[in-house]
Amino acid sequence: MASTTHSASRYYLPAPSKWPITAATAMLFVTFGAAFTVNHLTLGYVLLAIGLVIFAYMMFGWFGTVAHESEGGRFNQQVDASFRWGMSWFIYSEVMFFAAFFGALFYIRTFSIPWLADAENKLLWPDYSGAWPAAGFGPANVGDQFTPIAAFGLPAINTLLLLTSGVTVTIAHWALKVNKRGALIGWLAATIALGLTFLFVQMYEYGHAYHALNLKLTTGVFGSTFFMLTGFHGFHVTIGCIMLMAILGRSIAGHFKPEHHFGFEGVAWYWHFVDVVWLLLFILVYWL
Repeated sequence: MASTTHSASRYYLPAPSKWPITAATAMLFVTFGAAFTVNHLTLGYVLLAIGLVIFAYMMFGWFGTVAHESEGGRFNQQVDASFRWGMSWFIYSEVMFFAAFFGALFYIRTFSIPWLADAENKLLWPDYSGAWPAAGFGPANVGDQFTPIAAFGLPAINTLLLLTSGVTVTIAHWALKVNKRGALIGWLAATIALGLTFLFVQMYEYGHAYHALNLKLTTGVFGSTFFMLTGFHGFHVTIGCIMLMAILGRSIAGHFKPEHHFGFEGVAWYWHFVDVVWLLLFILVYWL
């Protein structure tokens, strides 16, 4: 059972919760739904919809539970420190997640492509030059050609949007620390608007890449690494926007104090992480 003593010397232990198993159930439906959908099975859309509805219910309920615990004074400095460590390790795990894909991109460009174009392999692929982006489905050039997305077009606009959102969330944090509630809400809303605009531009970019440039997930190693990196980043931006909306709702409700607001800080950390990953994506995927 949950502790009813909330003194500075007691560590708050919540009561057993239904939310973890709810989240696991949602992810089960989403996983199978996504797998069936990409294989063009009608059941996939149904499972995916069910999973997303359960996931939305879980996030709304779990966020609400934690907010009530926080506003009820159950979180002392020791709990706050554990939250900070937990969020730090979570972001570290996300760093390693993206590092795996960046590592794959580095290995392909630095080792695999030059090796396949090496003189020792000319007998197999005499016309392969080892240029990047790699066209088709490998050195045999099996498959359709494509055109890479120019860095200083939509990607540059998205870079400006996301970096600006990093500034606005920082200003919102400053407003919270000096207890300016109106500025906090306004700059948080601006951050969310910039994040949603980023997602809209990315969706438009994907449609343009697919229909006009013939750049797809199946377009060789360039297409697969491009969509895996940018797609997962877009997913993280989506999650970040949901988190920011939850924080905005709490701010409007009068939650957070200048000396006690890790719920806000944790989301701000995550958003800055998303900014840094996009900057690396812009340089290493689009530009170079």
